[in-house]
Amino acid sequence: MPREIITLQVGQCGNQIGIEFWKRLCAEHGISPDGIIEDYATLGGDRKDVFFYQADDEHYIPRALLLDLEPRVINQIRTGEYKNLYNPENFYLSSDGSGAGNNWGVGYSAGGGVQDDILDMIDREADGSDSLEGFVVTHSIAGGTGSGMGSYLLEQLNDSYPKKLIQTYSVFPHQDGEVVVQPYNSILTMKRLTLNADCVVVLDNTALNRIAVDRLRIQNPTFTQTNSLVSTVMAASTTTLRYPGYMNNDLIGLIASLIPTSRCHFLMTGYTPIQIDATNQLTVRKTSVLDVMRRLLQTKNSMVSTSTKNGCYISILNIIQGDVDPGQVHKSLQRIRERRLASFIPWGPASIQVALSRKSPYVETSHRVSGLMLANHTSIRSLFSKTLEMFNKLYNRKAFLDTYRATDPFKDGTEEFDDAREVVENLVKEYKACEREDYISWGSETKMHA
Repeated sequence: MPREIITLQVGQCGNQIGIEFWKRLCAEHGISPDGIIEDYATLGGDRKDVFFYQADDEHYIPRALLLDLEPRVINQIRTGEYKNLYNPENFYLSSDGSGAGNNWGVGYSAGGGVQDDILDMIDREADGSDSLEGFVVTHSIAGGTGSGMGSYLLEQLNDSYPKKLIQTYSVFPHQDGEVVVQPYNSILTMKRLTLNADCVVVLDNTALNRIAVDRLRIQNPTFTQTNSLVSTVMAASTTTLRYPGYMNNDLIGLIASLIPTSRCHFLMTGYTPIQIDATNQLTVRKTSVLDVMRRLLQTKNSMVSTSTKNGCYISILNIIQGDVDPGQVHKSLQRIRERRLASFIPWGPASIQVALSRKSPYVETSHRVSGLMLANHTSIRSLFSKTLEMFNKLYNRKAFLDTYRATDPFKDGTEEFDDAREVVENLVKEYKACEREDYISWGSETKMHA
């Protein structure tokens, strides 16, 4: 039985990622931009109904909600090549179309104001599922809508569907981003990602741009190009759900082994060989299983701008796609262990898990084998620490707080900032503690003192 997943695309960045994700899924399943199965797509063996459902007229429609407070990106979708793919009832735009002005408080308040409308849309999609497994949210944490409205929706999903998984693909901003208040928005959103999500796939704009410039030789990467990298990760991380095998064929099976403790659920990703389109691809000549698995452990292929040379892995799952012999996987793991290419936490199993997945027969690639790494690594705390540092610089000077005080979440004071900072500080401490041998008892001591 399929375990359906509903996707919520929130804000400009969330919807731009969504556009690329659905393009890729349509190509991999042989679905036309109008939602019709292509004549050549006759092989079967895939699970389209995890992310799509069939309408009465046999069209395939994404289980997706497209939400924004300003109309530009959603209007692009409504007039673009894939305009007939989506359910028109699943678009939400605010009536005035003024956006959130890069203010988390405005986005959060807007979510509260239209709670009934959006929850009705979610309930309708959930009721149309036979065995709903969970929700995937795509958004940015730096602006107003993706961060503020995204935060509100995470809380509501947690309350309304407490037994369903919530996974997010969260885009973290450039460290020297254009939005001066992005540290405020980021910390406020990270509180909800910590408390209300089960799994957060961190996609760091600094690293995405570095990959595009250094690895793909694109001088000035566009949003479309970096979003294409994100959609590659999203599609690859769901291949075992859409082309099921013996293991990892549902979302909980995929993430349970990656997240041994509930708070430390922020994952980094790597992908190789990286390719945006036929003209922008990394010149990788050989793609044996060992080559792919070795490259996945290299920091330059990571989509988070932290060095994995510091800290240690809590867990690693490699999803290998293509023509692969399980014997090659065993030899590759042995070689990586012998060369000590990855150091693990002292209190857990020191092993790389591998899931083998089929490639789509409808998408031609120039490589025999490709791989995605989903990893839980303690060095990700340095990304959170940098965000905290930038937050403290602004907050200690009380800079730009008036625009937040004018919104509902802050009308009685700015305690929400202090609370969010404390949650993120504790998250950093927990990731640091994961490197200790006595981490398990450290966790119980902390709870006793709390």
